[in-house]
Amino acid sequence: MLSLIILISLFLLWNLEFIATLLNLKTFPSSPPREINDLMDQEKLEKARSYLLVNARFDMFRSIFSLVVLVGFWFCQGFPFLDNLVRSFSENETVTGMLFLGMLFIAQSLISLPFDWHETFGIEEKFGFNKSTPKTFILDRIKGLFLAAIIGLPIIAGILWIFQEVPNAWIWAWFFVTVVQLLLTYLAPTFILPLFNKFTPMPEGELRTKIEELGKSCGFPLEGVFVIDGSKRSTKANAYFTGFGKHKKIALFDTLIEKSTTPEILAILAHEIGHFRLGHIKQRLFVGILQMALIFFLIGLATDKNGTFARLLHDAFFVKEISTHTGLVFFTILLEPASKLLTILANAWSRKHEFEADAYAARATGTPEALSTALKKLSSDHLSHPAPHKLRVVLDYSHPPLLQRLQALGS
Repeated sequence: MLSLIILISLFLLWNLEFIATLLNLKTFPSSPPREINDLMDQEKLEKARSYLLVNARFDMFRSIFSLVVLVGFWFCQGFPFLDNLVRSFSENETVTGMLFLGMLFIAQSLISLPFDWHETFGIEEKFGFNKSTPKTFILDRIKGLFLAAIIGLPIIAGILWIFQEVPNAWIWAWFFVTVVQLLLTYLAPTFILPLFNKFTPMPEGELRTKIEELGKSCGFPLEGVFVIDGSKRSTKANAYFTGFGKHKKIALFDTLIEKSTTPEILAILAHEIGHFRLGHIKQRLFVGILQMALIFFLIGLATDKNGTFARLLHDAFFVKEISTHTGLVFFTILLEPASKLLTILANAWSRKHEFEADAYAARATGTPEALSTALKKLSSDHLSHPAPHKLRVVLDYSHPPLLQRLQALGS
């Protein structure tokens, strides 16, 4: 019965995504909205429509393929086969668990590889976004596997060991993962991100001076301003902050600097500072930690060898012996439909924060015009849907649609 419930839930989630995609395509405007017609003409709008359509078809095919592979592996009893296979290599539960999860991770990576390649060198290349080379693409994947090995494997081993050996395991696993995540957040700007991009200190000049002045006027503890070679992979622009406490750093993509004026860059950074000054980052961190506690509590139920829920869950996937590694995987599959509700709530909260950060940026810079222009440029350059359907927004948008943001700014 539980297997049927999970299967129906997965198909209902897929159908919901399919309906949202169709509605989103249907609501694409036939002419540029008045608010953005200064930066998006009819030709650019048609290009954005084509980009949306190509991505929609690709995403639907990818999701169908992934669902078919999962259901096929499941009902061909791939999970018990793999579990028995790894148990033939070792009697140690931690070792067998790492082998089980590692094989699934490698299989998923191999399945995703041709899709990622087509997305980069097919779709993004076709619409003029891709700047990555096959060499860079392959090196990024190798680096990702390397990081998964040196960081992911110890974390997985720690979680498996805790659930197998420690009383009240879910509490200690939650604490362990929380500490590791905070540590990685602190170390990532220095040791992980530079593996993929080059961070160059911004040279002295008007832009750097203005950024430093903005940081001081907003009470933002700025330690450094860096330029990222984002153009090595894409023409799309971005900017973000890294660091904890008084060790805040600003990272701007070289594409953002190239395409934006100084007032527009300052407005974008003021928006990001707004998240810091309004406490959004701390709030999200706190809620994320609480959410992780709930997840680990449920994982504890899914891996309890004497528990009814764990027995039902393993029976649903045709696995006789309850273990931590199988429970983790089955719970993740079970959680996917349920987590959509949490994602919807989180996105609604995030959109509220984005409006607040926009308002803060308008106050900090003294005018909303620069941020409005910057948002319009980013949307136009990224070929974003100018007026996405409400269902698509509710399901997936962590940021409000462009026209809503412009309206809130009074533009």
